[in-house]
Amino acid sequence: MTAAMQTISDIIKAGAPMTLEQIIKQEIDDWRRSPELKLMKLGQQYYGGDHEVLKRRREVIGEGGRKVEDKNLANRRLVHMFIRKLVDQKIGYLLSKQPSIQTNNEAYASELSDIFGKAFLRLLKNIGKDAINNGIGWLHVYYNDTGELAFKRISPDEVIPLWKDSAHTELDGVIRTYELDYYEGMNKRAITKVEYWDNTGVRRYTLDAIGSVGLKSDEEAGAFGSHFSAMEGEGKETPLNWEQVPFIPFKYNDDELPLIKVLQSLVDDYDEQRSDNSNNIADLPNGIYVLKDYDGTDLGEFRHNLSRYRAVKVQGDGDVNTLTLDLNPEALKQHVEQLRKDIYEFGRGVDTQSDKFGSSPSGIALRFLYADLDLDANDIENEFQAGLEQLLWFVDKHIANTIGTDYSDVSVDFIFNRDMMINETEAVNNVKSSVGIISDETLIANHPFVTDPADELARMEKQKALEPAPYSGLNPDNSPNGAGG
Repeated sequence: MTAAMQTISDIIKAGAPMTLEQIIKQEIDDWRRSPELKLMKLGQQYYGGDHEVLKRRREVIGEGGRKVEDKNLANRRLVHMFIRKLVDQKIGYLLSKQPSIQTNNEAYASELSDIFGKAFLRLLKNIGKDAINNGIGWLHVYYNDTGELAFKRISPDEVIPLWKDSAHTELDGVIRTYELDYYEGMNKRAITKVEYWDNTGVRRYTLDAIGSVGLKSDEEAGAFGSHFSAMEGEGKETPLNWEQVPFIPFKYNDDELPLIKVLQSLVDDYDEQRSDNSNNIADLPNGIYVLKDYDGTDLGEFRHNLSRYRAVKVQGDGDVNTLTLDLNPEALKQHVEQLRKDIYEFGRGVDTQSDKFGSSPSGIALRFLYADLDLDANDIENEFQAGLEQLLWFVDKHIANTIGTDYSDVSVDFIFNRDMMINETEAVNNVKSSVGIISDETLIANHPFVTDPADELARMEKQKALEPAPYSGLNPDNSPNGAGG
């Protein structure tokens, strides 16, 4: 980006020949041509099953040696959605369970639990999918119509980040572009909306469909506004801004590379090999025909008569023979099996069709099978921890502004609870054998039947309170008839 290492306002103040609107327009043009956006679109397509194999045509050598499409040949286009499975597997493994919020301040913990509830978990899962498919996901912090702090997922292909540093850790500004449909008379049209966010507020523009005219201030939506407003006495509205740009990046990795970058060639080859094999099987009954003294004018007529009448006419000593197409199923099997292994290895996932899952593997064996997925989850968790830390800054400011308590110096940890397949019998036996060695809380947290350790502890305390006290007896010497009997 042209303004990546320097604020746009600084560039203008330094005497840049371009206006703010011209700089924003240039950034949009560069973004639309960028390889980053192309990869994002590709990742979204493959997650949705729109693979390259769907564009394939069966071609033959035509006149002049040029390739031409032959629609008489079988053209199977088999899509294998490895990308979707791997993305969902990573999200299910890392983000299917509610993250635990650990802090020693109970009042602060209560405030955070209200903000980071089940709705936020759903939002975080969707942002996680964005991050893996696009290399980066985006969350926007805002106040809704009822004045509550809210978070919104923004599609990554709409966000053009302007970074302060080369490591992409701090934002200087954000340009957001998105299409909005509207009706003009009886016709449905689309307009491109542009927003430029920095720590001074938000500027809004519209962009014509062709993009040659440039930006125009969006007076209808408000050409310039603050991040949010506060109501003070007698309905007076005071515009306010965050000290930071209210957009939070959640990265898949520090390189911001999507999963499709690693796997596209392998998935394409798998699709093509399986499709070609299906085509060969479909074309096999036709074979290659050897004609001798054929009583006809051209090969097209021969194929027509054969398919319609199941017969052909020959002359004299004429004959029709076929050359069979020899398939090598073993070579194909080995190739696609190796492709599948490569996809799961470089995609760092778990192949649930592996024969290693069929023999009730032990906990150690399962951890070995999950090693690559765990490695990828570590990278995602590190990046998401950084995103949550930035988000927590906004949450702390919100709490301080609404209830007057500053929790910014209180330590908080977000613990991601991973959902790994386990050997339940082995896990239960390990818990039983650890009784008296470690705390009950730790034992309950590691029991496979428990989903909420805190809730389970509360139920156990309630159960103990309802149980009758143990009978101490009236006979201290344990004799059947009492003392001196």
